[in-house]
Amino acid sequence: MQRRTELLHLRNGGTSVILDARNAPLPVIVFWGEDQGDVGEAELAALGTAALPQRVSGGLDQPAPLTLIPQESSGWLGTPGLAGHRNGRHFSTKLVTESIEVDEASTNAVVRAADDAAGLVATITLGVTASGLLRQRITVENAVDDEYSLVSLAPTFPVPGDLGELLDTTGRHLRERSPQRHAFTIGTHLRESRRGRPGADASLVLAAGRTGFGFERGLVYGVHVAWSGNHRIAAERTPTAESFLSAGELLVPGEIVLGEGESYTTPWVIGSWGDGLNRLSQRFHDELRARPQHPARPRPVTLNTWEAVYFDHDLDTLAALAERAAAVGVERFVLDDGWFRGRRDDTAGLGDWYVDEAVWPSGLTPLIEHVRGLGMEFGLWVEPEMVNLDSELAREHPDWILRGRDELPVPARQQYVLDLANDDAWRYLLERLDTLLAEHDIAYLKWDHNRDLLEAGAVDSGRARVHDNVEALYRLLAALKLRHPGLEIESCASGGARVDLGILEHTDRIWTSDTLDPVERLQIQRYTSLIVPPEMMGAHLTSPTVHSTGRQVPLDLSAGVAMLGHLGIEWDLTTLDADGLASVARWVELHKRHRALIHSGAVVHADTPDATTDVRGIVAVDGASAVFTFTQVATSVTYPPGRFTLPGLDADRRYTVRIAAGSVADGPGQSPLPWAEQPITLTGRQLATAGLQAPVLFPAQLVLLELVATDRSTATDSASSDGSTD
Repeated sequence: MQRRTELLHLRNGGTSVILDARNAPLPVIVFWGEDQGDVGEAELAALGTAALPQRVSGGLDQPAPLTLIPQESSGWLGTPGLAGHRNGRHFSTKLVTESIEVDEASTNAVVRAADDAAGLVATITLGVTASGLLRQRITVENAVDDEYSLVSLAPTFPVPGDLGELLDTTGRHLRERSPQRHAFTIGTHLRESRRGRPGADASLVLAAGRTGFGFERGLVYGVHVAWSGNHRIAAERTPTAESFLSAGELLVPGEIVLGEGESYTTPWVIGSWGDGLNRLSQRFHDELRARPQHPARPRPVTLNTWEAVYFDHDLDTLAALAERAAAVGVERFVLDDGWFRGRRDDTAGLGDWYVDEAVWPSGLTPLIEHVRGLGMEFGLWVEPEMVNLDSELAREHPDWILRGRDELPVPARQQYVLDLANDDAWRYLLERLDTLLAEHDIAYLKWDHNRDLLEAGAVDSGRARVHDNVEALYRLLAALKLRHPGLEIESCASGGARVDLGILEHTDRIWTSDTLDPVERLQIQRYTSLIVPPEMMGAHLTSPTVHSTGRQVPLDLSAGVAMLGHLGIEWDLTTLDADGLASVARWVELHKRHRALIHSGAVVHADTPDATTDVRGIVAVDGASAVFTFTQVATSVTYPPGRFTLPGLDADRRYTVRIAAGSVADGPGQSPLPWAEQPITLTGRQLATAGLQAPVLFPAQLVLLELVATDRSTATDSASSDGSTD
């Protein structure tokens, strides 16, 4: 880092962020969005001047711009960026810039500011990543011998004033990431999670865009909090025409009290933008895929035993299931809940992480050896953060259970939450899990978290411990991975209740939802993919009668929806005949054939005019191939349906399109679909604009399309040769 001027231009990954530190106590982001190219000092100054507000009748004599930490002392009357006090004093801060440093590449900056009267020092770190994301976090340090109680601290992200619509997500168990839209009006749209984890109803992203924006088009900005605990995320528009997004950790009262020299750092808050949600999400995917710890080897096709055997563990039954799994091409076999002491149902045993000798008299080794002998990896389900009262752990250490008063909080799923911030509890869990991994050939842990936190306080101090428990969880995951290189961990939390970029720093995939109903999964996976790339999104095909909904679904739909993720199986394969096994094996092989593409390409969703259809796909990085699914979710008003388009392809290449799986309905009086009878070749531009006649499908049916580029279009080559441009 080196000191730079008060005018900053951070550039990377097609994104520019321009800051002006001349006219306010803290820098102002005067532009965030499309790369502005090489901008000279005079132009930067002019951009900063162009953004200055004008004094108006009835307003303050010095209008307050939106700074990196908005403060009331500057005249800011919206939501403050920092709130806190010293026993009621110093409720208003006046942090003033002391230094600004920018790296040589002009991609990252550190702003240091201080309020000498309040005894506070702030460090604001922001940068533009190689994928074009804007990241921010803030550290506040108490510089004096007087405790400072922090109430809230949140980075801000200004957005253009012409964005008229907000998108966030909500949900519940078995229906996570349900989208909802609102007008972006004057005032604050606030979403909070107080569950101790993000929660099934959490908004994965809060996005603001031009009215009517979709996945394919429409300028849109969004922010995400990379944190696995309580959080808040807001969109605000002020009467002075400031529009911004802000986000950070939601702090429980008294949770962060800073003594002299102590500091608090917000989670990273990450902003993305683009023309359409597809581009916004691709920045997140590119960022995750560039990390050094991102899974590099092919994602193993996984079978999880839960919906096959539930708690009924038996070596012969599981060995037979493993043989069927290997026969259809499964590469990882995961033993779910029920293997540890006293665990015959969900009322007992959590916390006692020892193999149950009554169920496994010879331990897990015979099953593991059988699985490994079939050429598969072995994985194991755990839920380390939880405890049942009917367990040796709870009887011996009731003081390890989080609570806000003498009595325990309301139970959920007959279980309570351990205080991982208690050093003794943390060491116990590390020892138990480390021993299990050392004594067995376990390549994968399915790490569950099956309840929200209530009254999450420490027994000894009575202080809130949500923040400390999230940090302790991260340390525990990191310690296990350090001791067991190559270990992979899945983040599961009643399904998809802990999906965030904080947990994904320490895990290798998320369990998207406990529902395997492919009709429900279409929407869940669509909006989970705003952040999570396919290779980190657990997606399993399931039995014809779905466990969570009772819906009857065909294999082509179940497998086709699961194929565009990290494929797995949740089904008792021992109940299938030879034809059934062969059908599953064909889908597994089809996934493997396209796995490299699916787990590296650009995810695209089409904005279909008919809500009864769904079109999504993945396009190879080099544009040479793609896979798409067309799903008839329900019956359509039009019959036959109209055309559908395939976005995201190289406009100037020709693609041969063929149906690779699924079949067009063959009803009475129905003729064949001409383009489905034999492969058809069109340019990427034609497929994205003119499209294809949709096949006639029954409700809850799907076809998988394979696209392979053949050559450049003749028309485009001719246009290029004579100097024409689009």
